[in-house]
Amino acid sequence: MESFKKDLLDRKAQIEKNLSGTFDEISQMRALDLNDEADYASVAVETEIDAAIMQQQRQELNEIELALGKIRDGSYGICEMCEDDISIERLNVKNFARYCITCREIIEKGHH
Repeated sequence: MESFKKDLLDRKAQIEKNLSGTFDEISQMRALDLNDEADYASVAVETEIDAAIMQQQRQELNEIELALGKIRDGSYGICEMCEDDISIERLNVKNFARYCITCREIIEKGHH
């Protein structure tokens, strides 16, 4: 459990650092004195990509926070759907997994 907690905290710190850096980059790009439409288009595309990356990382950060809360309350590693244990192999691959592999497949099929 301590190993998972350490990995989650390390990843959380990395994401927070990434988000801060990306936010700074976007701010710097917006402050640029752009000379023509091509420059503007290039910055707009980069800003959009950075914003998408930030959104994905915020989502992962939320999942990590949820997992850390589960470690604190003793429910870490228990599937939110069927309440069976999530396999250690799955947690080793995705340490913030909320569902066992069977329930995850059911959820994914429901979204298609």
